[in-house]
Amino acid sequence: MKIDVLTLFPAMFAGPLDESIIKRARNKGLLDLKIHDLRDWTHDRHRTVDDKPFGGGPGMLMKPEPIFEAVESLKREKTKVILLSPGGRKFSQQIAAELAVENDLLLVTGHYEGFDERVREALADDELSIGDYVLTNGALPAMVVIDAVTRLLPGVLGDDESSRDESFSHGLLEYPQYTRPAEFKGMKVPDILVSGNHAGIEKWRREQARKRTEKNRPDLLT
Repeated sequence: MKIDVLTLFPAMFAGPLDESIIKRARNKGLLDLKIHDLRDWTHDRHRTVDDKPFGGGPGMLMKPEPIFEAVESLKREKTKVILLSPGGRKFSQQIAAELAVENDLLLVTGHYEGFDERVREALADDELSIGDYVLTNGALPAMVVIDAVTRLLPGVLGDDESSRDESFSHGLLEYPQYTRPAEFKGMKVPDILVSGNHAGIEKWRREQARKRTEKNRPDLLT
């Protein structure tokens, strides 16, 4: 998969995307990730990317000219252009799975009071938000999307089964898990998990996943 990111803060991406699973995916050639500075598509000495909104109001808006020029420069035939902003649809595991089958993504990160509306109208194939809150800019949401999508790519996790029983994969939170020792500070691993009864273990896991979802995220059950 190829992912390009258009941002005003390319330095924010150094570190989080150079570690762990993302690093391995890049080293294996499973993820081709490039970070681009939006200011490289400006043409004035101040490298201006924002201006006051028509009609007044607080803050500044991201200008259309550099974004259009950048997207038109980076976009290929099958590129899916995605805006990251609070006004988008809420990102989910299902959307991550949908994006994981794409070959080419261009993530455009917001800042200031958002985008000139013509960017949405003419350039965006989708618009995503990672939650009902406002961040300083779209860099962190872009990293979240990249991480969630990359780990679903075939071969990235080593064992593709790893991503199939995680939280949200089946509409439920993940069931409790345990490892050695079987007893720690008086707390024992449930007997069923060490019984060797695989059918019983699967039944227990389904029940526990539902109980945890009912307690922490009942909205997922509606």
